[in-house]
Amino acid sequence: MLIVMEHNACDEDIQEVKEAVESMGLRAELIPGSERTAIGVLGNEGYVDEGRIRDLPGIRDVIHVSKPYKLVSRDFHPLSTVVDIKGVRVGLGEKPVVMAGPCAVESEEQVLAAARGVKAAGASILRGGAFKPRTGPHTFQGLGIEGLKYLRRAGDEVGLPVITEVMRIEQLEKVCRYADILQIGARNMQNFDLLKEVGRTNHPVLLKRGMCASLEEFLAAGEYILAEGNPNLILCERGIRSFERATRNTLDLSVVPLIQEMSHLPIIVDPSHATGKRSLVPVMSKAALVAGAQGLMIEVHPDPARARCDGAQSLTCPGFEELMGELEKLMTFLGFA
Repeated sequence: MLIVMEHNACDEDIQEVKEAVESMGLRAELIPGSERTAIGVLGNEGYVDEGRIRDLPGIRDVIHVSKPYKLVSRDFHPLSTVVDIKGVRVGLGEKPVVMAGPCAVESEEQVLAAARGVKAAGASILRGGAFKPRTGPHTFQGLGIEGLKYLRRAGDEVGLPVITEVMRIEQLEKVCRYADILQIGARNMQNFDLLKEVGRTNHPVLLKRGMCASLEEFLAAGEYILAEGNPNLILCERGIRSFERATRNTLDLSVVPLIQEMSHLPIIVDPSHATGKRSLVPVMSKAALVAGAQGLMIEVHPDPARARCDGAQSLTCPGFEELMGELEKLMTFLGFA
């Protein structure tokens, strides 16, 4: 339920409504606006009887919200959220950001070379996996804490914030120590205990869409994070599984404008995992920006032929530099300085 207050409602009116909601065993979330305040009602498992609230002074309207997600929706939060990562702003109206780097941190030399390459080309954030959830148990699983340290050193040397994936709750404290953004991968999108724990941190979070997740399930997963008090959430479309096997996944660019209609959260696109083909990454990167994505996550490796993970979809440093030049022209055309 969403309670919309009159524009001239006083603080006493708002407090009375808040207390009435809480007396029903529910949670009242104040949503200040430029013209009027709204109050979101959370914690109900079914229909809320508005009879005890409707006639309180200062109320303009009571709207029943049937969606399984509320805090991520524009009903509760009409203004677009901008997430700030050490001065890098991600959100609607901001210049699209590019997160780039290797799929996996393989060595200190490798991630440093990648960091220097993506920084020189204009990337805003360095990506790299230290813990790698792989389909097969005998494939490279990442360097763990050692990889986190390499990633942090590389980011510090070139002056870029870093993003890496956290897979388990017991990893969270250490990942928070080294990373500026916590990535929740597609396979963990509905790991609800992990979502709750990252929601209790103050760290920015990037949540990837599950490979078989509907849009409603994706937004509901984001709700778990916001419900624990962390508003710094970025969504990421990385392709979904379909009958088509010509590409690694099927990139669903329609969710970009859909999410912007339904949610206030920023949405970026990962064309590398979505296509699985180096040749398709540049064109789908451009398509994502035209669709309205607030950023891209692109895999870049100093020597993709020798990559221990996802070399076929990784750009070389020169290839990434060429793409960034093309993206800059496109961003100018789209109205970003």
